[in-house]
Order: sequence, then structure tokens, then C-alpha cells
Amino acid sequence: MNSSLRHPQIQPANKGIAAITPYQPGKPIDELKRELGIDNIIKLASNENPLGTSKHAIEAMQTALSDISRYPDGFGFELKQALSQTFGVGLAQLTLGNGSNDILELVARTFIAENQSAVYSQHAFAVYALAVQAVGGVGIEVPAKDYGHDLPAMAAAIRPDTRVVFIANPNNPTGTWFDEAVFAQFMAQVPSDVLVVLDEAYVEYFPENFNSLPFLKQYPNLLICRTFSKAYGLAALRVGFAMADEGVTNLLNRVRQPFNVNSLALAAATAAVGDTAFLENSRALNLAGMHQLEAGLRQLWLDWIPSRANFLCVRVKQDGMGIYQKLLQKGVIVRPVNNYGLPEFIRVSIGLPEENQRFLQTLAEVLGLTPAVADASGAQAADRVTG
Repeated sequence: MNSSLRHPQIQPANKGIAAITPYQPGKPIDELKRELGIDNIIKLASNENPLGTSKHAIEAMQTALSDISRYPDGFGFELKQALSQTFGVGLAQLTLGNGSNDILELVARTFIAENQSAVYSQHAFAVYALAVQAVGGVGIEVPAKDYGHDLPAMAAAIRPDTRVVFIANPNNPTGTWFDEAVFAQFMAQVPSDVLVVLDEAYVEYFPENFNSLPFLKQYPNLLICRTFSKAYGLAALRVGFAMADEGVTNLLNRVRQPFNVNSLALAAATAAVGDTAFLENSRALNLAGMHQLEAGLRQLWLDWIPSRANFLCVRVKQDGMGIYQKLLQKGVIVRPVNNYGLPEFIRVSIGLPEENQRFLQTLAEVLGLTPAVADASGAQAADRVTG
């Protein structure tokens, strides 16, 4: 064969991209059905809202369907207006993203040049490191404290070439959190030319724990990142948003794709912002499910990391990946977290009551455990919860 007719040699990728291990999402139900040939499957792997989606959001999407031959509003005016009214920020302080992951990547592309550094915590969301690596940046991973962010240590890890610090409250996958006083001390230590990205993907589940909005007025180098994928129940539509100083927003919008959020997603998210009843019901279900799982784990004498999100990180005292695989075989999808440096843990999303109960029963089966009596034994086991 004539060598000139062969495909041209593919050029090497950027160093950072070539070294990336792709992000692994939670296993889809349909994929497991194909593999095992079973239908009775529950998915508690991706921290999705078990209540589904706001009926108002669904109605808004149905209305928007009639106009899908048109490009979406590249500015996202109606959604930004709803967010502005809800959170008390200006339209010019808002950036919309194709999920909050899009926001994180926009930050990396905008503020981190090759060989510049970014700081993030051990056991933090994997996308922070991926976004930094993709632009040729240098990641500085700070050891966790009690499975969560050690903010004083993270402030101390900032170097002259550091451009961004990624922090999450609550953190994924551990569910740990910090309070406003600790955050205030942290922000006071961060140089004004370093952007702090506060990832609040789960903040709606326990909003009383932390109010980040007042910090926006005080710190122009703060960006608050949120999502509609969790409490708002719009995971399939991919809508995220950032609130920041106008100068930061202006720079992000220079690299943001003009139609990065589609029309159906814009319509649904706009309606979801106003459906406070759905949000409150989601919080109530999550809190009840948290108590249900904690009580069940207590009876199994298992430890977990206290969480202020919609999931628990459970120590199974053995190979977490192995337990994940055994649960899969029984139609229960959870999340292994060995890639987060937590090989003895699995992460389970809080589901409907019957899903939570099935998880507990199946976990007991694969571990060969018998639930303890819920009175004295349960109380004693409660003292063993991971701090």
C-alpha cells in the first residue's frame, strides 16, 4: 500500500492531557442490566435526587420543545434573572455552565497557565486535579484532616505561582464540611491575586450550616460554584452556575462557549429555581434517609464519615472495590472510592426509603453481618462513628 495513502500520524497530545486518567462516572442502570440480565436494580452511586424532577421544570421543558430549532439564549437571561433575584447578585456576576464541571474547567483555562499551580485537598473531587492537569498546571494536593479540608494547611501551601485554590463545602466524596468562622480565617490568609473556587454542589441539603454569599461582597477573588444536578434534580440536563466578582465573570465569559447550556436546560433550571416546595421536600427526604442509613449502619457496627451532603462514605473494613463488585452482582450500584485514597470505603447516595433499606440488607449479606439489636448495642455502636 502506498504510504502516502495511509492516515497521517497523530501528533502527541499536550503533556497534561496525555497523562490524564479519565474520570469514571457512576455505573448506569441500563449497563448493569445488559451485563447481568436482571431488572431489579437500584442506583445509589451518583448522588442523584431520588424524588426526580420538579413538575414545574418538566412543564417548562415541554413548552420549550416547540422552539428547539432555534439556538438557545447564549446569555441565559431568564435563568440569570431568576438566580439574581434568588441569591441577590447582579447579572454580571453570573456565569452559566454545562454542569458545574464546565465551570471548573473554565476556571482552569482562564486562570492557570502552564506550570502554574493550583491547590486542592486530598480526598476532594477528582475533577479539580483533572482540570489543572489538562491545562498543563501543577496540582498541589494538601493532606486531609479527618477526611476533610485542612484550610489552614491549604492556605500555607499557596506558592508564588499559585493561581487557584479549589475547595468544596460539603466535600465529595467524604461529605465533610467547615463553618463560616474557619472559612473567614482562610480567606483572610489567601493572597488577593489567588482565586478561591468554593464548590457548593451539595449546599442546598444543609443550607443552615454555611452561608457563603456575604463573602462575595468582601472578597473579589472568591468564586462560588453551584449545580442543578443534585438537590434540583436536573442531572441529565447539565446546568451549573458561578457567582463571582464582575471582573472574574468577564474573563470566564471570554472562553465560555456561547451556547454551552441548551434551551431545555435553561427553561427547566429557571423553573426549578422558583420551586421552593420541591427543594424543601428534597431536603426532608434526604435528612430522613440520612437518619435511616446511619441507624442501619449502627446496627451493623460499621463506621461512616459524618456528612452534610446527600451521601455517606461507609468504611466496610475490607477492600471497598470488592464489596462494590459484590453489591453490583446483587443489583445495588454504589460508588467505590479507592481512587480517592479511600480503599476501605464505599460511597452510597441517599435514596428512597425502600432503596436505603435494600442497600442495608444487601450490604449485610455481602459482608456476612447480622444487624445488632437497636437499643443498647446500637447506642454503643454510635460511639464508633468516624470523626
